[in-house]
Amino acid sequence: MVAGEGHAPFGERTNEITCFQPLLDTVAELAGVVVTSDAMHTQREHAGYLLGRGAHYIAIVKDNQKKLCRQLKSLPWKDIPLQGRTMGAGHGRSEIRRIKAATVDSLLFPGARQAVQLKRRRTDRKTGKTTLKTIYAVTSLTAEQATSAQLAKLVRDHWKVEVLHHIRDTTFAEDASQLRTGNAPRAMATRRNLAIGALRLNGAHDITAGLRRNARDVTRPLALLGLT
Repeated sequence: MVAGEGHAPFGERTNEITCFQPLLDTVAELAGVVVTSDAMHTQREHAGYLLGRGAHYIAIVKDNQKKLCRQLKSLPWKDIPLQGRTMGAGHGRSEIRRIKAATVDSLLFPGARQAVQLKRRRTDRKTGKTTLKTIYAVTSLTAEQATSAQLAKLVRDHWKVEVLHHIRDTTFAEDASQLRTGNAPRAMATRRNLAIGALRLNGAHDITAGLRRNARDVTRPLALLGLT
């Protein structure tokens, strides 16, 4: 199984939802692939397209699918045993993640075989403030095809991609960029990824602070890239 996210330049006024299928049409073979995406792409048409190509999906469910969201929230989660618990720390916070999954035959989404509940408990180690977030998802994978641990990893891997895009937008103002022709948008996205990756590899937790530090001394970026 493979989880992935396509990346291609689209016009400024393009509806991202309409780009889902054309983007995946460029992938020659999707059979057996697990496609993950954010809640915007939790669309019945997208699910039907993936199933028609022999692919699987994990779809995050929010209020854009109101009936499905209500159905998931109403499931007897208290009676479903906890199937996975992981802990992690980074970026000044600690996190506990819990997952439950259940086979449900009547889910209101094409091809959905399992309902998933993920709970994230985050604690800011400086302030001690704790936040709890519950996320719901559906997947076309059966319990025999993917364990709860595998489902949790697929969702986590997708969140890592989302975090990268968030940094590129908030720190580098990528969505406001005026570069929209040819390969320029993709080339700049690659350079932003390089900068973020280099800073992360050198222990930077705050990308904005890392950029400021390197901007103060022209030799620091060269040293960061191993060019001195």
